[in-house]
Amino acid sequence: MLHVVLIEPEIPQNTGNIARLCVAAGARLHLVGPLGFSIDEKAVKRAGMDYWDRLDLKTWGSWEELLAAHPGARFWLLSSKVDRPYWNVEFRDGDFLLFGRESKGLPSCLLEAHPQSSLTIPMTEGTRSINLSTSTGIVLYEAIRQLNVSSGQLPLVANPVS
Repeated sequence: MLHVVLIEPEIPQNTGNIARLCVAAGARLHLVGPLGFSIDEKAVKRAGMDYWDRLDLKTWGSWEELLAAHPGARFWLLSSKVDRPYWNVEFRDGDFLLFGRESKGLPSCLLEAHPQSSLTIPMTEGTRSINLSTSTGIVLYEAIRQLNVSSGQLPLVANPVS
């Protein structure tokens, strides 16, 4: 199982969209507070549609609490402030993909403490960032691709277009 971690997310619609993405991808969603909204808010539920009850969700009071609960886990920090492309690493089952707040991204001190685990989604010059839910989808599905879905590790099926 892959893990998506949102550190202090601010926009309920993004979190709802990412929740739906995690259900579709068979990933666990971790929300690290403080959150900029309540997960009971209508906007989060609306964006997550009717998938919310199928979501594998864990909430944490802090990054340190999450880290302490998963010693030895591999954490990949995604940021527009680093240079290493996400496609230059080999993802493994059980990896955690960390994404920061919509307005500020991950804290600089976290990136500085983990430079070997910091990744970016390359963008054209002058582009500041990509939407959080879009960024999550890009990296999560690259990790799934690498894990070789056909091996049966993740129970994904292609839906035929009607």
